[in-house]
Amino acid sequence: MEWSTQLGLGFAILLALFLSGLPVFASFFLINAIGTLVVIGPAGFGMFANSVFDTATTKPLLTIPFFILLGEILFRSGTMEVLFDSVDKLVGRVRGRQYILVISLSVILGALSGAGMAVAAMLGRSVLPGMVKRGYNKTLSAGVILGGCGLAPIIPPSILVIIIGTLSDTSIAKLLIAGILPGLMLAGLFIVYVQYRIRTHAADAPADVSDEHQNVTPKDLAMAIVRMLPFTVIIFSVMGLILLGIATPTEAAATGVAGAMVAAAVNRRLTVRMLADASLGAAKISAMILVIMVSSKMFTQLLSFTGATSGIINAVSSAGLDPSLMFLLMMLVPFVLCMFIDQIALMLVVIPIFAPLLGSLGFDPVWFWTIFLLNITVGGISPPFGYALFALRGATDLMTTGEVFKAAWPFVGIFLAAIVILYFVPQIATLLPALL
Repeated sequence: MEWSTQLGLGFAILLALFLSGLPVFASFFLINAIGTLVVIGPAGFGMFANSVFDTATTKPLLTIPFFILLGEILFRSGTMEVLFDSVDKLVGRVRGRQYILVISLSVILGALSGAGMAVAAMLGRSVLPGMVKRGYNKTLSAGVILGGCGLAPIIPPSILVIIIGTLSDTSIAKLLIAGILPGLMLAGLFIVYVQYRIRTHAADAPADVSDEHQNVTPKDLAMAIVRMLPFTVIIFSVMGLILLGIATPTEAAATGVAGAMVAAAVNRRLTVRMLADASLGAAKISAMILVIMVSSKMFTQLLSFTGATSGIINAVSSAGLDPSLMFLLMMLVPFVLCMFIDQIALMLVVIPIFAPLLGSLGFDPVWFWTIFLLNITVGGISPPFGYALFALRGATDLMTTGEVFKAAWPFVGIFLAAIVILYFVPQIATLLPALL
């Protein structure tokens, strides 16, 4: 059987498993077992077992449970309430300040935890009702929340970055740092868009914001800064230590967990019960991701064994397509599929296929995978099946599903504009990694 036939048949079976409702990790594990049996035979299960062991003992994967535990501690300890209050006081009397508040919170939350769904649900419950009550445009408010939650996978720490780095054999430290400037650029584009909307549609934000920023004295501002110091330490322990070359991503993640515990203790939210619940939650999520990673590595080996990897490279090379056209095709596939398929599931399918092509196309791996990360992040906020859309819809009864879909489209456009900017100005993604 030709490699193309085997590849097409494997994808068809995998898609059928997804549509059956079987969890992603179980679908991949099952397709690998079937693939091993069909392609290699019963003797291939020895290779399957070795692949499982080698992947499960890969040191960079230790970063994943640490980052998950970091987010679990921050969310379960309730210290985010302190962060909300402090940032609210620091945002001055500017028209549309609630939009600016959401964007600022999203940047900080992105630097504390890579959980986009959690950010969408949290802001949908805690911030959106107040914005609507104060007279802010409901659709624009929801759009800002969706755009903000899209920053979480981009600004380190990011679980998706670790998965991409592991599957593509690219430096995880460089990929983590590469997301800082694109994430800040996106936040800046959000603010520009919001200010444009306010100036062209006066009803999108109340003209008088005095009731939103009442009685904030210099002492209150000073206390807000002091209360944010533990969060600053966490951010530095993750990003700063990696950028300075002092710690590996795994060591920085462990330091971030210690910082989260200190932040919880400072705010008197550190309890044995909270730590136990956070550890259990992190263990469940980490175990699921580990099974997915194990299955993905085996999937990559099956691609090589069937000749699909070399066949794809040869097909691309012989086609003689311009690298810019290949780049467009390689971005178009995940953009479309991410509207219907889970992000991690998509990465496990396409990264083993894309990774061998980068060398022949002359693409910088850090630059390409950073843009790829932005691309699949767009899928999380793109109708009809973006996961963040349903997280926000489930967190509030103020909007219908159709209204949430409508709110997302302008920010999908902003993400696509950012991808275009990164294509023509690659230094935005490669500047900081070059300093490592």
